Amino acid sequence: MPHFDIPLDLPHAGRLADRILSLLERLSEERGVEAPEALETADRLSNLLFRYSASEDNPPEAEAMKTREEAAAIARDLVATIESAQLTADRLGQYIRNLFECLELGKEGAEISLRAGENPGSLQRPV
Repeated sequence: MPHFDIPLDLPHAGRLADRILSLLERLSEERGVEAPEALETADRLSNLLFRYSASEDNPPEAEAMKTREEAAAIARDLVATIESAQLTADRLGQYIRNLFECLELGKEGAEISLRAGENPGSLQRPV
């Protein structure tokens, strides 16, 4: 599956995690869907990555790799909770793909974003 390969970027991943949380809150409210597990998981992801979002650089390599693995695990759980709560949306899927790209997991992001609702024909997807 085509995907973007970009270097690890925890600061941008932190900003994306915040956008994901905000969008999930809005989607939940607009659709009248109770999704506490999805919101809690998105909040955990945002809290994990928040400390990096104001920086321009990644932390030292050991910390960066540990954080990357933890963030990816939480993001995988998040996609499962998004699916079960039926809160999928194109923009949300794009954010999920971008998050995985920032974690140097572009191939997985291109696949998992579809489960989160990204339109497979989106012009934002790699070709």
